[in-house]
Amino acid sequence: MKIQLAILATLVVVATGYAEDVMKDNGIVEGEVMEAQKIWGEAIVAIGEAYTQKKDYKALAEKVVNTLYGYDEGVVLFKPTKASEKQFRLTKEEAVSYFVTGIVPEDRGFAIQPWSKVRFENADIIINGDSAIAMGNYYFTDANTEKEAKVEFTFGYFKDENGKLRINVHHSSFPYKPMP
Repeated sequence: MKIQLAILATLVVVATGYAEDVMKDNGIVEGEVMEAQKIWGEAIVAIGEAYTQKKDYKALAEKVVNTLYGYDEGVVLFKPTKASEKQFRLTKEEAVSYFVTGIVPEDRGFAIQPWSKVRFENADIIINGDSAIAMGNYYFTDANTEKEAKVEFTFGYFKDENGKLRINVHHSSFPYKPMP
């Protein structure tokens, strides 16, 4: 009976895709990075939905930044897509401002565009124990026109003391367009 339970427990771990997590002493695995990306995209969509439904989208944006980014744990290097005058957002308040407007005058509220979908295509993911870096393109579908905007990204992740992935590097930019 004990052997059957041990085998069942092993199968459950393997089936969830996190068997490597157990073997790597709680290091990050690729599936966790991809899940964090999915959650981030859904959060951006949810903020836009809250905005269009006249709900408290600013409180939601604050919760998203508090939950997904590591500002409370240390330095976060955030370079938003649509930022030129204040290119880097090193505080939690500046990150929220970028997503929904606020303390940075140039902010127009990236998340309140609104978007209907965000999808990630990773060029690759580098995992180093309890930190990871993902780079690639992500695509934002405009909720009004259904047109897709392609944006290049690099996200850095670390595991907090509760084993949850947090973002500590976020760099976004539109693809280079050569001048004619």
